[in-house]
Amino acid sequence: MSMNRIQFQPGLSMPEFLKCYGTQAQCAAALEQARWPAGFRCPRCDGAVYSRVRGRPHALFQC
Repeated sequence: MSMNRIQFQPGLSMPEFLKCYGTQAQCAAALEQARWPAGFRCPRCDGAVYSRVRGRPHALFQC
């Protein structure tokens, strides 16, 4: 049988992945960092001041 290239591709091991992204908070922080590497910027007005709207299943940033 040939080697499964998907299974053996380079990247994070499962323990490394879980260490970085294992909880909801870690995953959300990583997504925010990927979306706004220099900090939040409003896509409409380019402002940096925001509030987080609570009581939703996901984070909502409001300028």
